[in-house]
Amino acid sequence: MLRGLTTTAFYSPDFEAAKRWYTELFGIAPYMDTPAYMEWRIGDYQHEFGVIHSKYAGSPLAMTPDPATIGRPAGAIVYWHVDDVPAAQARLVEMGATAHDAPHDRGTGFITASVIDPWGNVLGLMYNPHYLEILASMKETS
Repeated sequence: MLRGLTTTAFYSPDFEAAKRWYTELFGIAPYMDTPAYMEWRIGDYQHEFGVIHSKYAGSPLAMTPDPATIGRPAGAIVYWHVDDVPAAQARLVEMGATAHDAPHDRGTGFITASVIDPWGNVLGLMYNPHYLEILASMKETS
């Protein structure tokens, strides 16, 4: 069911400082840069690394609910590509996970959700067209 990592998303209250810091670290500017979210594609597989402005935590613009309203857990969420986000979330809940964030259509084909595993860890789920594009391009060259 979990096909591969898609996006790691961090929060930052100082969005401009985070942009400068990660741009220096990665050696490239974010390809997506909005007031709520910025994202880079990095590494050999062009994995996605995003930063969400902390002021949007808990809003429909954020990929995760506000950790303060949940009470636990907080921090980075790693998203795994799945072919069917609602079905994957339902299966994980059947296995004992707790729904953390309901499926949300993020636009341009991206759908996210998350669960909390039985030990308190957040597991992100994402239907990610970019993941599928990279996978297809790898198959074409092999």
